[in-house]
Amino acid sequence: MASATFRSEELKVKHVMSKEPVTVSEDAPVLEAAKIMKEKGIGGLVVVSRLGKPVGIITERDLVVRVMAENRNPGEVAVKDIMSSPIITIDPERDLLDAMEIMARKNIRRLVVMDKDKLVGMITEKDILRVAPGIIEILRSKIETMGREPVIKEKLAGYCDNCGEWSDSLEPVDDQLLCEECRLEYGIIEE
Repeated sequence: MASATFRSEELKVKHVMSKEPVTVSEDAPVLEAAKIMKEKGIGGLVVVSRLGKPVGIITERDLVVRVMAENRNPGEVAVKDIMSSPIITIDPERDLLDAMEIMARKNIRRLVVMDKDKLVGMITEKDILRVAPGIIEILRSKIETMGREPVIKEKLAGYCDNCGEWSDSLEPVDDQLLCEECRLEYGIIEE
């Protein structure tokens, strides 16, 4: 997926998410959750109820902060006692930018992907980073379509590469930083 390119109208959560999220029962000991994470090489699990419905997320950080740092026995603590809940979900058809905005606003690293009331995936910061170059292009495109004015050039202070005089308004011209007078000399018209 990392090398795939998308147009802005195509970049949806479903294109980036992990399609087979790994789950753990809410009644399982956290030791079991830790073993699953190690075996699968992942940092978080979707916690499911006895009926198989997603009810929370457990992450490596939960294990460290809520078990190890409190010197609790991971074989005796249930997943439901340390999981993050309620879960924050997103629809697979939503734009990836929406997922990024939710994650930033809620200060979370994972979103559970639900299609109606069915668990269909999980999207993480790492998933988003894999497609970051495409996201940057989408943002550029959205800015252009918003009709924004071009960014105003910031003037620099220093010695002019042409005349050697100090200037508070240097601007780049043909790989040189030129003062206002030298730009006028070269016929560069100020706007």
